[in-house]
Amino acid sequence: MTLFVFLTVVQAFVAAGLVILVLMQRSEGGGLGIGGGGSPGGLMSARGAADVLSRATKWFAILFVALSIVLAAVAVDATGQRDFDDSLDRSTSAQDLPSSSPAESEEPATADDPLADVSE
Repeated sequence: MTLFVFLTVVQAFVAAGLVILVLMQRSEGGGLGIGGGGSPGGLMSARGAADVLSRATKWFAILFVALSIVLAAVAVDATGQRDFDDSLDRSTSAQDLPSSSPAESEEPATADDPLADVSE
């Protein structure tokens, strides 16, 4: 169980890091490389920083998916050994049942009631 808690905490940190990385990236207007701009270039240029952020985002996403699969496997392994609990008492007594049907207990609609449909 401690492995599950540890992996859940690591998953939360990876998820927070992934959100931060996505929010730090600059929106370039179009998806498929449209509207790029900037100088071609080095590590400290805007393009180089975008490449570093893109690579970091990719690896954080891969780590997030891998941790999700591992957490699912650990959870199934931890909970797969239990027996089905059927100890809930679902019996009802005659006192719990209504004595008459709802159709018999309803009063007929009158013309004074604005919500009633008296067209019948």
